[in-house]
This record gives sequence, C-alpha cells and structure tokens, in this order.
Amino acid sequence: EEAAGQLRQELCQAGGAGPDGTDGQLVVKELDLASLRSVRAFCQELLQEEPRLDVVINNAGVFHCPYTKTEDGFEMQFGVNHLGHFLLTNLLLGLLKSSAPSRIVVVSSKLYKYGEINFEDLNSEQSYNKSFCYSRSKLANILFTRELARRLEGTNVTVNVLHPGIVRTNLGRHIHIPLLARPLFNLVSWAFFKTPLEGAQTSIYLACSPDVEGVSGRYFGDCKEEELLPKAMDESVARKLWDISEVMVGILK
Repeated sequence: EEAAGQLRQELCQAGGAGPDGTDGQLVVKELDLASLRSVRAFCQELLQEEPRLDVVINNAGVFHCPYTKTEDGFEMQFGVNHLGHFLLTNLLLGLLKSSAPSRIVVVSSKLYKYGEINFEDLNSEQSYNKSFCYSRSKLANILFTRELARRLEGTNVTVNVLHPGIVRTNLGRHIHIPLLARPLFNLVSWAFFKTPLEGAQTSIYLACSPDVEGVSGRYFGDCKEEELLPKAMDESVARKLWDISEVMVGILK
C-alpha cells in the first residue's frame, strides 16, 4: 500500500490523475508465490473482478537463500521463481486469450547459463547449492517461456523472456559480504549496477512496445533480442519440465 501511495502521488504530480485526484486504476492485491493456495486465491479474485487482462509480468524472485521449502514443500528458489509463476500464468491463460492481443513477460537471468535441469532431484533434497539452484530456476523460466510460446501459437497471446542485468535491489540480501569489503562493494554497485528504473526497461519494452508485436518465444537483454545456449532451447527438456510442473502444482494429478 505504501508503494501504491507513492505511485499515486507521482501520477498526480505528472498530471495523470483523474478529476477526483486519484487515478482509480492502481489496485494492490496479496500474492505469495511460495504458496500455491495464495496463487489460486489471487487468480480466482482477479478472474472475478477483471473483464480483461492485457499483460502479465512474472518478475518476482528469490536469490541465494539458505535451503528452505515453500508452504507446499518445494525448494524455495525453484518453487517461487518457477513453479509459482507457472501456476499463476496457467490459471490466467483463459483471460489472456479472451483479451488478445495480450502479452506475457518472464524475467530470467544471465545466470541461467550455469544451471541444469536435474529431473532426479528438482527439489534439491539430495544436494543443495544455492547458486546452482538459482541458475536452475532461471533456466526453467526460459524453458517454460519457449514451451508456452509453442502452445500459444495462433492465439495472439505472446510470451517472451528477458534478463534485466545486475540491478541495485535487495534481491542479494542473502549474500554475505565481509564488513571490511562492504565500502568497496557499495562503490562498485553504484558505479556499475543498474538502478531499478534502468533494470525495468526491458520488461517495460516487452510489455508495451509495438516493436515486439507478434514476437514470441524470444530472449531479450537491454531491449534487444539475444541468443540462447542450446540447453535453453532443448524442446524435449522444455516439454518434460512442463509436464512435471503441471503435476507438481496440481494442474494434473
């Protein structure tokens, strides 16, 4: 609500407010991607209240957290970054199709390059490496996007995936930086990391630019299409991951 209040204030200052002094459009809803129950409740509420849906941006994520599990027993990074968004998007597909042309935007990371989809241990119960598990969840984002694009052919609903670059946010709060190194780290981050506004540009571009109208299943960085490693384009792995994810989130039993 505090963030919404700041946005309303900025909108008002920019002259975009309605006659009553508010925009009347900004609504805050609770959604916990670490809870399939929360995802279902959010989607049910949205489907009851909204007649159309133009854009979904799957942006939330957790990074390098200690080994923890979601409410449903999934490893936290895979559960939030992939499975939560997988269920959310699937539950909203009907409304997206009826609202077409519409768009889905998925936020991944360049670190997908260091990930592998290990179908024998998706929940990291045999071994857990927080860096590897983050990379795996980001690789899953890309495979999900490409398989979804294939399934959405002919619907006028597009889906694309992006990496935002290194952005100065609190996403890295689980990374321990020694006290003596913090001034240097802060200096480097201010010099080389993107601001949140800069980091959001490719998401905004894919959400609304006419340049990507009809474009689907592609990977972007800095508002330009980029090439993917072969493992992120493996159609058989993408389909298998989709099928297993459907079972994990309870779409199929």
